[in-house]
Amino acid sequence: MSRKLAIDLGTSTLQIYAEGKGVVLDEPSVIAVDKYLNKVTLVGREAAELLEREPEGIEVVRPIRDGVISRFSHTVVMLQKFIKKSCGRSLIPPQTVIAVPSIVTDVEEHAVRDAAVSAGLKDPFLIDEPVAAAIGAGIDVTSDKGHMIVDIGGGTTDIAVICLGGAVLSSSVRVAGDEMTAAIIKYVRNKYSLLIGERTAEDAKIAIGSVWRRNDIQTVSITGKSLKSRAPLLTELSSNDMTEALEEPVTRLIEEICAVIEKTPPELVSDIAETGITLTGGGCQIYGLDKLISSITGLPVKTAEDPALCVVIGAGKADEAGLIPERNKTRKY
Repeated sequence: MSRKLAIDLGTSTLQIYAEGKGVVLDEPSVIAVDKYLNKVTLVGREAAELLEREPEGIEVVRPIRDGVISRFSHTVVMLQKFIKKSCGRSLIPPQTVIAVPSIVTDVEEHAVRDAAVSAGLKDPFLIDEPVAAAIGAGIDVTSDKGHMIVDIGGGTTDIAVICLGGAVLSSSVRVAGDEMTAAIIKYVRNKYSLLIGERTAEDAKIAIGSVWRRNDIQTVSITGKSLKSRAPLLTELSSNDMTEALEEPVTRLIEEICAVIEKTPPELVSDIAETGITLTGGGCQIYGLDKLISSITGLPVKTAEDPALCVVIGAGKADEAGLIPERNKTRKY
């Protein structure tokens, strides 16, 4: 096993970066639990395959909600299984950097550290997700130039203004990929009287998700249960439908971005006008999101390369960026 690991403990996805190897694991942070024995039976993709179709006696859950641990013992088991799967066994516990939302409570921080240690990791160091995302996006976070990062994950969106190695301003809101998926389910139910599951909505979002009107309208066929006849029903969903469905959560997201900009000192706003807003996280890949944010804020917006991996890659390179103190590995930067 590598002596140094980085982990993005995401609501939707758990990713692991190993020193010298790069990203060695990228799987859904989902587990299947035997209800009677309270024992984790499957993790990751295998567990996700059972979502919304659980056999009797099996519960499929996400032990991490909104970027924080909601089921401690299950999170420990999930970490153990993922680490063993991606890195093998080692007698020497690896040092670890774990990315967490920019605004977490002391209790939530302690829960992450305790879970990491219980899973066999050494000296867990917590780094703010937007700082890690900025490093992963190739930004020199130690410079005196201000940069704005918007990291859209599954459960939370972290917004931060980065300068001189840290977040000058930051905000973490529970409006992200999961909220968008829920908005699609609600929209389809209200407009088409069709009940669809989370997986169907997520697949449609990935295929034709859009927040900007497209000239070439995209469509996808979805199957659900009719609320009128209770029978299976096939219908077509368009990218224009998606734009309508996602309007409410995306509006709240952009309002929070604008709120952070309003609180940013003039000198840093001037920097951001030059460097722009950088979007990271899997949720930022919705078509037209960069255009919409730019049109409302008046600032240039770009999407990072491999946005879904920026946080874990940046956490893995935090040591190179000089952000991890040698004598106090357990302090949150």
